[in-house]
Amino acid sequence: MDFALTEEQTAIFDMAAAFGADRIAPHARQWEAEGTIPKELWTDIAELGFGGLYVSEASGGAGLTRLDATLVFEALSRSCASVAAFLSIHNMVARMIDTYGSDEMKARLLPDAIAMKTVLSYCLTEPGSGSDAAALRTRAEKTNEGWLLTGVKAFISGGGYSDAYLVMARSGGDGPGGVSAFFVEDGSEGLSFGGLEEKMGWKSQPTRQVQLDNCDIPAANILGNEGDGFKYAMSGLDGGRLNIAACSLGAAQAALDQTLAYMGERKAFGKTIDQFQALQFKLAETEIELEASRTFLRHAAWALDTGQPDATKRCAMAKAFVTEAASRAADTCLQMHGGYGYLADYGVEKTVRDLRVHKILEGTNEIMRLIVARDMLKTR
Repeated sequence: MDFALTEEQTAIFDMAAAFGADRIAPHARQWEAEGTIPKELWTDIAELGFGGLYVSEASGGAGLTRLDATLVFEALSRSCASVAAFLSIHNMVARMIDTYGSDEMKARLLPDAIAMKTVLSYCLTEPGSGSDAAALRTRAEKTNEGWLLTGVKAFISGGGYSDAYLVMARSGGDGPGGVSAFFVEDGSEGLSFGGLEEKMGWKSQPTRQVQLDNCDIPAANILGNEGDGFKYAMSGLDGGRLNIAACSLGAAQAALDQTLAYMGERKAFGKTIDQFQALQFKLAETEIELEASRTFLRHAAWALDTGQPDATKRCAMAKAFVTEAASRAADTCLQMHGGYGYLADYGVEKTVRDLRVHKILEGTNEIMRLIVARDMLKTR
């Protein structure tokens, strides 16, 4: 068993980390204050091949593995978890189009998505259905020309900012089998957005409700087969959980690296604070948890890439473990900075705020435990 990254994987990580340090980190606080990310950043990121990370090479994407992708998100999150997580959402939608879209849809949509001239958002959650996603109420009514969509999607990253939205709507009866997936382009008749949500973290990502009022969608914009939308939506979540765990890991590791440097400079009681054993133990505990997280995450990514029968369980376990360990690590780093950690200038408090939502989205960590327990009971 070889745990080492290949030369290519190391190069991918280094390239993403260098881009983040140069193009994202210096602006992260400004973008947070402004509540938006400049669109030109995405086309620059796409030039690295990051606009279609696991879109197949045949469709013009990078064709990377899920493990490769976690390296990209871990590296970018060292500069800003909010920016990296938004890129993960775009890539999840692009991969769904590549996997389930018709040849015509792929030829029409993927080139601009991969170049990130078209920025993509994912619309599953509704005001009344979060963890119980199959209870969604947005309706899709068939017409002679296509579909009319009516409903509201909540907590949508990129709402009113993205260029297109992959919307899950009920085209049939109750339950998962009645859900289809639709590609809704910005500017579509009947598409509007709620007010900008004020959030604890991820402030650089504009988040709004996506509102559909008889939103007119051409027949060619249904993804795959009618009634298979919920299956498509769930298929993206295993990889999404790995990505959000990677975003947590990268941001927490950056906070720990910064804390280690700070402790070598900050003095108390006549010596630098890294000389106090109690604080050394905190450093060691944090390093142990992050290294365990990294191994856990990469093993889960391997399981997904190789089609292991327990891959879904492993992705759920990794998501819960890594996001919780990373949040603890970020909080410890803030504490080690003392009062300075509470100031925006040092950036640690932003990491604490950004990582908090990682335990909620892509399936709450309570749902992750439910997935694990059900798998255990099924296979006993």
